[in-house]
Amino acid sequence: MRLDLTKRGDYAIRAALALARTRTGERLSARRIAEEQRIPFQILPRIMTDLTRAGLVVSTSGRTGGYELARTRASISVLDVIEAVEGDAHRRRCVLRGGPCRVAGVCDLHAVFADAQDALLATLGMATLAGLADGRGA
Repeated sequence: MRLDLTKRGDYAIRAALALARTRTGERLSARRIAEEQRIPFQILPRIMTDLTRAGLVVSTSGRTGGYELARTRASISVLDVIEAVEGDAHRRRCVLRGGPCRVAGVCDLHAVFADAQDALLATLGMATLAGLADGRGA
């Protein structure tokens, strides 16, 4: 069984963590985030746009512009960041059939996987950028 992030999710978390590690009021340029976090520069603007649309990041134009967190780092969860770039994290596909569960309502594994998904989403929802940036994990 694999539990991993998409590249977009990975890049979004790295970018958000870079911002979480800055001083209050400090902005980072896209170029600096890309270089320091080893994110392809051509992909980063789209990720930052998604984070901005989700209300997690503020973008300021101009010579002294850049990106900063829109909220406190303690109020932004890993789940917030992932969902900003990947959409709703709830599984919509049947683990047995690859499509919606339709056999007698749900498949035999539906309840088990739904519980596991709920636990994972709860854990990601409790893990904040502050905890990760400070090395606490949550």
